[in-house]
Amino acid sequence: MSPELVGVIGLLVMFFLFFIGLEIGFSMAIVGFVGFWYLTSFSAASNLLAKDIFDVFSSYSLTVIPLFTFMGLLAANSGIARKLYDSAYRFIGHIPGGLAMATVIGCTFFGAICGSTTATAATFASVSVPEMRRYNYADKLVGGSIASAGGIGIMIPPSVIFIVYGIFTQQSIGTLFMSGVVPGIMICALFMLTIYLWCKKDPTLGPKAPRSTWGERFRALPGAVEIIIIFILVMGGMMKGFFTPTEGGAVGAFATLLLCMITRSIDLKGIGKSIMESLVSSCMIMVIVAGATIFGHFLAVSRIPFTVASWVGSLDIPHALIMALILFIYLLGGCVIDALALIILTIPIFYPVVIELGFNPIWFGVVIVLITMMGIITPPVGMNSYVVSGISKIPLKDVFAGIWVFLMALCASAILLIAFPDIALFLPRILGMSGC
Repeated sequence: MSPELVGVIGLLVMFFLFFIGLEIGFSMAIVGFVGFWYLTSFSAASNLLAKDIFDVFSSYSLTVIPLFTFMGLLAANSGIARKLYDSAYRFIGHIPGGLAMATVIGCTFFGAICGSTTATAATFASVSVPEMRRYNYADKLVGGSIASAGGIGIMIPPSVIFIVYGIFTQQSIGTLFMSGVVPGIMICALFMLTIYLWCKKDPTLGPKAPRSTWGERFRALPGAVEIIIIFILVMGGMMKGFFTPTEGGAVGAFATLLLCMITRSIDLKGIGKSIMESLVSSCMIMVIVAGATIFGHFLAVSRIPFTVASWVGSLDIPHALIMALILFIYLLGGCVIDALALIILTIPIFYPVVIELGFNPIWFGVVIVLITMMGIITPPVGMNSYVVSGISKIPLKDVFAGIWVFLMALCASAILLIAFPDIALFLPRILGMSGC
């Protein structure tokens, strides 16, 4: 068999392993090892397996993942999310759908120190659902807004997906972080506009809450200020070159821990819980990265990425149409595969194509993160939707019924980002960062 045919068979086998329930990281590692063995030798495959696993788990650049994960879980377990929600609610709760808008704002700010979609969705499912139900919000608005807004965490820095994308493509993680800021704010604004228009059309979806006094609003502000201070400290330090993204993760985790201790918002049990949850999440990500690294080397010897890149580059059709096809594949893949796994799996195949076509790799990273934001809420996988349904006890059908208007907002965001790439690139460009 030709190497390309072996590569295609390997992809099919890997998807089969996905669907029978084998963990994604192990599926990629097994197929990668066996495929590399077939195309080279058992000795070479054994050396590859040992080297790739050692390199991933000893990688200094990957230490940024547990650091930012720990920072986010500290914030989640200390009640910072509740303070954020309360701050936003006091200012806009009296607007039609205001509690849902407050949830979107809270998720956006919380994503600035968390970076995990499921952690954000789970946190706000427990924080905001009781309040929205108290004011008779419809389940489809409640579930749809939390599941969708929870996904903003992978666009707003620090984002684990941006970190992994930067490592695999050798792009600046700091530049990727900055490129996600404006698109993240744009998505937040479009989500809020979507909620407002939806509730204007059907006021029973999100009735107005009582208007807060200015005194109540100012007393709630410190909850948001804490997050802003940590965000400025971490992102400002990286932008100014005071520390690397890995050091920024350490600074952010320490600052969050210090803040929690000063405000006495978390005890030793909560800190221990955050450490354990960080270890579990980080190990899961590292196993996926290790498996993807092994599988990537198998794809390289199968020559599929180079064959696809050469074939696509020779097509006599507009490059924009080719990019649209790639993004459509990401959209479909995001519906059945975890967002992080999808990006790790497809980067070796599509990244050479994107470079061959002359597209900016930083912009491409932002676009595929936006596209995969759709996948984390849509069936059949839609992890955020399942998390929100499980925690809030909102029927899954109501959560799925509520996400479609937010998918329309995400589609509008994608169209704007594709039509105007500077939405993602102008901030890192004016900051003089590389890759733009």
